Amino acid sequence: MTPVVHLVDNDPRILRSLARLFEIEGIATTSSTSAKEFLAHYDADVPGCLVLDLAMPGESGLELQEALHRSAVPVPVVFLSGCGDVPSSVNAMKHGAVDFLTKPVDADALLGAVQRAIEQDLAQRARAADDARVRAALDRLTPREHEILPWLVSGKLNKQIAAELGVVEKTVKVHRMHVMEKLGLHSLADLVRLVERQRIAPAPVGPTPN
Repeated sequence: MTPVVHLVDNDPRILRSLARLFEIEGIATTSSTSAKEFLAHYDADVPGCLVLDLAMPGESGLELQEALHRSAVPVPVVFLSGCGDVPSSVNAMKHGAVDFLTKPVDADALLGAVQRAIEQDLAQRARAADDARVRAALDRLTPREHEILPWLVSGKLNKQIAAELGVVEKTVKVHRMHVMEKLGLHSLADLVRLVERQRIAPAPVGPTPN
């Protein structure tokens, strides 16, 4: 899906100027003169970023950024400001703004910030899609496979895990194979990374049976 740069500024002249700049670069845009207008047509499923005026009548740029942050809409923001407002820029960056540029904005600086913002958005979406795939795969595990999963990355041998769980070693081997197949993994290192990323609780720590 083609990324879109959403332009939000209460000055129509600035919107037209920015839209022309991005059009020359072959970048698709939408234009809104207020936060309310932007929210009315924003599609969170479309990748891209937001180029946002800091000071606007009604809801300000910072207020829109904070509202998006509270609603967990992860659209990256590039702020434009008519003055070098240090407290506002610090607040914007604390809430995850990609950049804070002053007007009249340098075209190369803006294009560079937007490119970084789009790359950030695409990376966020790729991670979210991968997390959703992993969660779906984890949902396919049986209760017993869920129980044994933390043990598979505990550093214990199959026979040691079997002793901990009161099963035979062959059972552990079969469950290990099924877990790896269902999760689409090929190595223990991949499994360790998945467990860490999904914050799966580790196996209980105890003495290692002989």
